[in-house]
Amino acid sequence: MGPFVKMKQVQKTIADFQLGPVDFEMVPGTVTALVGDNGAGKSTLIKIMMNLVKSDEGSIEYFGTPLANGEHWKVDIAYQPQELIGCNAFTGRQLVELVSKWYPRWNQSLFESMVETLDIPLKKRYGKLSQGVQKKLSLALTLAKGTDILILDEPMAHMDIPSKQKLMNILVEWMDSGDKAILIASHDAEDIRKLADYLVILRQGEHIGSFEKEELTEQYCRYWLERPLQEKIPGELERKGERIIVTNSAEEAEKYFTAHQISWMEKESLQIEEIITLLLVQPR
Repeated sequence: MGPFVKMKQVQKTIADFQLGPVDFEMVPGTVTALVGDNGAGKSTLIKIMMNLVKSDEGSIEYFGTPLANGEHWKVDIAYQPQELIGCNAFTGRQLVELVSKWYPRWNQSLFESMVETLDIPLKKRYGKLSQGVQKKLSLALTLAKGTDILILDEPMAHMDIPSKQKLMNILVEWMDSGDKAILIASHDAEDIRKLADYLVILRQGEHIGSFEKEELTEQYCRYWLERPLQEKIPGELERKGERIIVTNSAEEAEKYFTAHQISWMEKESLQIEEIITLLLVQPR
């Protein structure tokens, strides 16, 4: 099976902001985290994917069909924006009636299960709900659409910790229910650490790269050396004193240590939030 989504050289200029070019793919069975600093262009990129904003250059394909060829593909994609516009006057029950009729594979049992698990009130108007409860209802409406692709923009913002954990479990179960794929834009390191297989990283509109999360955690390591070292090692990113060194190329660094008879007392893989920070602050 080929990629669900293929993006090539997508670019967009808005005033003095330049997004892209961006390239990445979403393949079945994976979760991709869209990561970046504030104003990096994450939401703009997602809106381009949903054909809500037109790109200036590049192409996007869904299931092998160009995005430009109509919008029939939208029934196969569930999109949760940061904020639902125009819903404040409707109750949860009314929103179910409005949304479900547009999705042939609407999963009412999944929706009801999420409502019960997350304690979502359906009789209150959306605008009267707290921001966290609005997010819960929005996610329930999104997952129940019965699609193979989820595109989620900051889905767990404003939620309490127990609700986040429940939603993590729901998303994992959703992924296990078939050939599915998720794109999640998030600032939350826990979301990324627990859910993501791949990271697409943006910095002020620039596409830094697309990475496999496990490869990053294998290659970004911190070493405590037995003796001071003055020369630079392969992939060195930072150092504290002359004995604590961080590299983004652990394999090459260890070959260097072996060749130069340099021993280390301890080694640790960096946490994903440390790695993302290093990627975002590296010089252009």
